[in-house]
Amino acid sequence: MTPLRFLSILLILFLVGCGSVALYVNSVVSTGLPSLEQLENPKQNLATQVISADGKVLDLFAKDRRVRLPLDSIPKNFINALIATEDKDFRDHWGVSAERVIKAAVKTILYKVLGYGRQEGASTITMQLARNLFLNHDNRMERKIREAFVAVQIEKTYTKEEILEMYINTVPMGRGAYGLNVASRVYFDKSPQELTLAECALLVAIIKTPERYNDRNVDLGLARRNLVLRLMHDQGYIGSEYGKALKEQINFKTGKWTSRDISIAPHFVEMIRQKLHRGGLLAGKGINLYEDGLTIYTTIDTRIQQYANEAVEEHLLEFQKLFERNWRWKYNRELLNDFVSKAIKARADYKEASKDMKKRIAASLRKDKKFLDSLKNILTTIQTGLVVIDPASGAIRAMVGASPKFMKEHNDAKYSLNHATQIRRQPGSSFKPFVYSLVVQQGVPTDTLIECGPFSFETVTGEIWSPRGTGGCEEGGKISLRDGLRRSINTVAARLITEVTSPAKVVSLLRRAGIKSNIQAVPAIALGAGGEVTPLELTSAYSIFVFNGYHVEPWYIDRIEDNNGNIIYQKKDSKQVRDALETKTTHTMTGLLSNVIQHGTGWRVKQFFTGVDCAGKTGTTNDNTDTWFVGYTPELVAGCWVGFDDMRVSFGEYGEGGKAAAPIWGRLMGKIYDDKTLPYKKKKFDFMLKDTSEIVNQTFFNDSTINTEASNSNNARKFPRLRPENN
Repeated sequence: MTPLRFLSILLILFLVGCGSVALYVNSVVSTGLPSLEQLENPKQNLATQVISADGKVLDLFAKDRRVRLPLDSIPKNFINALIATEDKDFRDHWGVSAERVIKAAVKTILYKVLGYGRQEGASTITMQLARNLFLNHDNRMERKIREAFVAVQIEKTYTKEEILEMYINTVPMGRGAYGLNVASRVYFDKSPQELTLAECALLVAIIKTPERYNDRNVDLGLARRNLVLRLMHDQGYIGSEYGKALKEQINFKTGKWTSRDISIAPHFVEMIRQKLHRGGLLAGKGINLYEDGLTIYTTIDTRIQQYANEAVEEHLLEFQKLFERNWRWKYNRELLNDFVSKAIKARADYKEASKDMKKRIAASLRKDKKFLDSLKNILTTIQTGLVVIDPASGAIRAMVGASPKFMKEHNDAKYSLNHATQIRRQPGSSFKPFVYSLVVQQGVPTDTLIECGPFSFETVTGEIWSPRGTGGCEEGGKISLRDGLRRSINTVAARLITEVTSPAKVVSLLRRAGIKSNIQAVPAIALGAGGEVTPLELTSAYSIFVFNGYHVEPWYIDRIEDNNGNIIYQKKDSKQVRDALETKTTHTMTGLLSNVIQHGTGWRVKQFFTGVDCAGKTGTTNDNTDTWFVGYTPELVAGCWVGFDDMRVSFGEYGEGGKAAAPIWGRLMGKIYDDKTLPYKKKKFDFMLKDTSEIVNQTFFNDSTINTEASNSNNARKFPRLRPENN
């Protein structure tokens, strides 16, 4: 073979090879690439943010935990660290770095053929963006070719700054976080603008392999972070601050994180999600709650919410132990057996088993100590529902929907029963103030003596109602109206609702005060029987006592903005305002309810704070099953229910509202009024004279004492301006 012919054959083979490669590349890029429209408008699933009234992120509704961050809000240190580590020639190449491709190819061949060195990637930031937006993460050659072609198209379509912004907002960073905005909160509980140089370097380090360089491998993360800092220093992005950053300790956000990361107000957030999911305020707008990057501004104040969480946990930590020391399973075998039977029948393996197998499964489970202990734990876990409301605006400031013990033991607890809004229980004596209000409004002086001995009443159905609870009064004994409420004597309330006012009038007042649940017009409502209410309803109803007799419907969403900041929902001024009671009556009732705390069943509240006027009422149902405390200060009203999911479980003699619920309220208000950063500074009720004792001994007030209109008719009363919301 002549040299010329040999060269000709080599040339032909080369051309055939080039042609084959060209055909292969053409076949690869002819499919699977984004269209021009997709390139110009890449679909990014953006998380919806739920924002508190004080500007904190409460939670995200997301398919992907990704929240857009404008380029001018991204720390310069993060951008520099990213370029120094991932693509130092980013501003000079056209999407693909030929130098990096050749180096990567040589190193890959040396590694695979000779076992020398290690493999190296050739992807630029633009190529990584192409993969994150339009492709997958497999290692096939086809994907890498498409990645390069898409990168070139991206460079033609966008500026370098726009590419950086898109990349930083879409890059997966572990823990279910996409982009810097979410990652900074997930790893450090900070906004991106609060990140230090060292923290920026660590987050860039995490991008390489999130599952490797994280809080489970602190030493590896530290080494990788230091490498990023060195690259920044070598490329001139940082100078003297390099040494300080190397010495900075890694302080990851404390607490175990899961994909169901619990927010500070989980049940409140879930209440919003349920309201907006598949309709609600977004109905007919063609908006996806989980993908369209909305911003939902709410009424919750995270400081008050944190105090509510703390108050509940501090009290129930000890109260749960007290209950468990007094609870005896040997006296509650029937209850346990019934609960176990229902739990077994609810299991999937039991439902799908044959008749004989069902018997075996049931028998086995009844002997399974772990199974039985878990059911006992569920049955005897104390639950709570707590809500805090601004009575002048109706805005909900805090909400606790379940006990901390339950929240910690169940990963999906945020989706569980909200005990502030989704349970209805008898309110017990916490209904009595509404009966007393009507009596006071009829002109009965608070020092009027009322018979308090045993009492019987024949109802319209012919039944004899003989309530217990005389407070130690003998037949013919009497007590003042004021002390009847202070001591929460049942027979006094029973006489008032049957002899001074009526069940129908009480129900009418409850309706005006915002109670929507079905309440029967029977004498027993004076003692909290004849109907069930939610903690939110009852708390909201008490707002009439502090807000001059008016009731404002509670609410919790202020406005909703789309991803571009356009308002798509704005709460209007409340039109659901009812004139429930005369102003003078509410002032007198506040005096009476203040006396309940000073000298009555709510006395435990006093040990948690002083110097702030407060009023409220305890409530306990039969057998101490449900316990309540609802009260208010000059600026806030809060209500707390404490009980069990299964109403057959009861506290016993130590479980009345004054012990089980009032301490939570007291702890909460003490924390709120100790916080100088909160706007609640008003310590006294406006109409108070010299002290509480003077008020409770006074039936009505002089006009000079009361800051209200002379006429109290519905037509004549002028509704005061609602307190504006600060978001």
